[in-house]
Amino acid sequence: MSDDLDQRLLHALQVDGRAHFSRIARDLGVSERTIIRRYQRLRALGLRVVGQPVASRLGLARWLLRLHCTPDAAGTMAEALARRPDTYWVTLASGGTELYCAVNVPVSGQHDNPLLRKLPRTPQVLSMSAHCMLRIFVGATSTWHATRFRADDNTAVDSGTSAATRVPLDATDHTLFAELARDGRAPLPELAAAADRSPSSIQRHLDRLRGAGALSLAVDFDPQLLGYRMATRIWLNVTPAHLRSVGEALATHPEIAFAAAVTGDSNLVASGIFRTPADLYDYVDRRIGQLPGIQSIQTAPTLREVKRLALAIP
Repeated sequence: MSDDLDQRLLHALQVDGRAHFSRIARDLGVSERTIIRRYQRLRALGLRVVGQPVASRLGLARWLLRLHCTPDAAGTMAEALARRPDTYWVTLASGGTELYCAVNVPVSGQHDNPLLRKLPRTPQVLSMSAHCMLRIFVGATSTWHATRFRADDNTAVDSGTSAATRVPLDATDHTLFAELARDGRAPLPELAAAADRSPSSIQRHLDRLRGAGALSLAVDFDPQLLGYRMATRIWLNVTPAHLRSVGEALATHPEIAFAAAVTGDSNLVASGIFRTPADLYDYVDRRIGQLPGIQSIQTAPTLREVKRLALAIP
């Protein structure tokens, strides 16, 4: 289990995933050596800081696929989807028969995407719904587990595609995205060597990508090490007049890691992280249940995360 200093370190990394250890140490009132030691310990437990593209700034639309599969095929299909480079995260839910998959699709060709055409014709898929994310109220990913330590600055959150200006990328930018997907805190000399550029040039590229909102840094850590043992997908049907207010309300709830308005029968989807089933019940009863405009709620506890933050989980 992690203690208070570990959790404050996780919060600091979520505020700025590339912050220098010296600055974090100063902010937390401990020595830099202590912060480095704690960070290395958390890394050994599975902590990752991951650089990831913000879809709307790169001409991409994010889709959430919800598949009901035959019980004998869901796991195999989830692993096959996880191996695809265009999938972002893949989870199994509802006892292993329901599968969720996020995929980034070019806006210009989203209606002709091969994956969206192929999956409904797969015999093991009993039903499928595809939901385009229209506006993300909170969370660049669905897997930030220390939700009570959410950063105050949400400028990196991908809020949608309609009004976003596309950020052009060059070869150096593509190299940086690939390297930061492996380690969002990779040092400048390492990034410079990979891109065959100078460290000062790399810093300018990083500043440009982050300033334009094209690059975000996500913190990934096993929720069970923080006492959260029940991750749940929550589907809501909200009256149109209340959709924005409900989404913005969910964004303030510490239990919610991710919330987005989507197309389809359910027009809002969220990811919640709870310690126990009783906590989930209390949240639905006392928090969501009190919001105006909600017509129906569906919950689907996560059974297994097969892929998250664009990297497969063993």
